[in-house]
Amino acid sequence: MVTAIVIPFLCIYFFWITKKEMNKQKEKWLQLENVVEEAIVVGVIKDIREERQRFYYHYYVIVTDLVVQTDHKSLRIRKMIPLFKNTQPFFHYQIGDKVRVFGNWKEDVFLFNRIEKIVDED
Repeated sequence: MVTAIVIPFLCIYFFWITKKEMNKQKEKWLQLENVVEEAIVVGVIKDIREERQRFYYHYYVIVTDLVVQTDHKSLRIRKMIPLFKNTQPFFHYQIGDKVRVFGNWKEDVFLFNRIEKIVDED
């Protein structure tokens, strides 16, 4: 008699917890594009790498990693975009382009929101 009550209750409880966790992860996944612009990095693009990565179960992201050479050192900067069915590759710049990148620091990686190409007037 007890198992007839307890087992369905446990199943419903774990379903509820799982659903709640999935909703939280989906919200994080959708917020990946919204990076606060707190800092600016100016430099020349030395390396570009773009790949698809799993974020959470069936949620994927396109990760664009750049190595930018500033006046003082090389920095790794990153853009993460939620991957939908019709998402196009993000990056339209080339190695050697001088860029201004807007974003913020998270540990040792600069997460960027916006990037602009700098045109030299020589």
